[in-house]
Amino acid sequence: MQHLLSIVIFTPAVAALILALVLRGGSEAADRNAKWVALTATSVTFLISLFLLAGFDPSNTGFQFMEKYDWIMGFQYRVGVDGLSILFVMLTTFMMPLVIIGSWNVTDRVKEYMIAFLVLETLMVGTFVTLDLVLFYLFFEAGLIPMFLIIGIWGGKQRVYAAFKFFLYTFFGSVFMLVSIIYIYFHTGTTDMPGLLIYEFPYTPVHILGITVPGGVQTLLWLGFFISFAIKMPLWPVHTWLPAAHVQAPTAGSVVLAAILLKLADYGFLRFSLPMFPVGNMVVGPWAMWLAVIAIIWTSLVALVQTDIKRVIAYSSVAHMAVVLLGIFSGTQQGIEGGIFMVVAHGFTSGALFLAVGVVYDRMHTREISAYGGLVKRMPAYATIFMFFTMANVGLPGTANFVGEFLILVGVFQVNTWVALFATTSVILSAAYALWLYRRVVFGDLIKESLRAITDLSTREKWIFAPLVAMTLLLGVYPDLVTNIVGPSVTNLVQNYHDALPDSLLSDLVEH
Repeated sequence: MQHLLSIVIFTPAVAALILALVLRGGSEAADRNAKWVALTATSVTFLISLFLLAGFDPSNTGFQFMEKYDWIMGFQYRVGVDGLSILFVMLTTFMMPLVIIGSWNVTDRVKEYMIAFLVLETLMVGTFVTLDLVLFYLFFEAGLIPMFLIIGIWGGKQRVYAAFKFFLYTFFGSVFMLVSIIYIYFHTGTTDMPGLLIYEFPYTPVHILGITVPGGVQTLLWLGFFISFAIKMPLWPVHTWLPAAHVQAPTAGSVVLAAILLKLADYGFLRFSLPMFPVGNMVVGPWAMWLAVIAIIWTSLVALVQTDIKRVIAYSSVAHMAVVLLGIFSGTQQGIEGGIFMVVAHGFTSGALFLAVGVVYDRMHTREISAYGGLVKRMPAYATIFMFFTMANVGLPGTANFVGEFLILVGVFQVNTWVALFATTSVILSAAYALWLYRRVVFGDLIKESLRAITDLSTREKWIFAPLVAMTLLLGVYPDLVTNIVGPSVTNLVQNYHDALPDSLLSDLVEH
């Protein structure tokens, strides 16, 4: 148990190294072996992470399974998990074996393809568990490289454009976080995140170019991290890289991007924005919530007019991530718990929807909505699965998404009723674009000759969807599985956040 967390982090990387050094690609047998090595590594990683979850004590709001070793230049390899990060780790390790199974039909440069996903898993898990700012930044940024390659090598016709747009957008945003980290290090002399969580950064108003910045340094640092995470999320109006990346990425790349990679930003908001810069969050957070409201409405309306199935689901992801942002920045128990719950639920449903798109794309080699219609007559099992996850994405009661959205809206209502009112339109708008998509793809007459020979879900495909259906239903009817784990840590976060905002400080902020 002493090194359990490091084993979870680096098992996929070890498998990637074995593939790179031992296995020679090119032959059919080698490609098959590469797939089995990747599936075995990701499955073993998930099984090991179950021991992590089983040994986790939710009542302990501190970091658990901590490991600390000297690294370079005085920095440390320091990792650990708490109630705010454990479920992000579990979501990652749960989804990756399904991603590999979903990639079983890949035939081009299979070894390199599997290596990219294995390395990406290590970097994503590392981001969620690192407790050193420099190490966090390295894991966070390094994840761009394998995803850049996945999109740029195995993507669609405009894959190079999409890959560079993805890389440049997210890398540009991270520059602001890097500047903030450098300031923190030189100001405090440490990059130890547990220590920085209790450090009180200055919040005296500062003057820049004749402009008074309420909250001073805290506000500026908050903005530095926010810009980086907002682009990664992504939040309107810096979201345009995501639809392009989704459309051009292979199916497995879209699944990882929507189900896990976007969640790095949500985790960053939870880990930095509220606990480290509470005053900054108080100053700028309300404006960010209105930005999220605009994102919900705008991207939902844009989703209504898309002609590509993937684009509809991509814009849906932007809208749902904006809902998560509202919950986190509400600073309430229900809002933050709902945000974490929504992260997990969206991981299942968005991943499943992109896999569903991959099913028909593998058969018809097009994602244009106009190319389909009447699939229920040839693919009843597919139509059922697609309907289930469409309704889950809308937030149907009994599914995990409903619990997350309900908690978020309850939390936001306590802070700002107008924001909650406009945010509730997400329920109506998501039903509009999701059911409109389903109607055009699945229902209607089967009039296109190309669809008459299309086959229903294979056994392998059914096995991919089965655990996603099970988890979506299980969390929908028994949400305590999540709330019992994250509840104490969220309570501690909310208490510390509000304790850092005394009445005198609030009065000063109102005056400025």
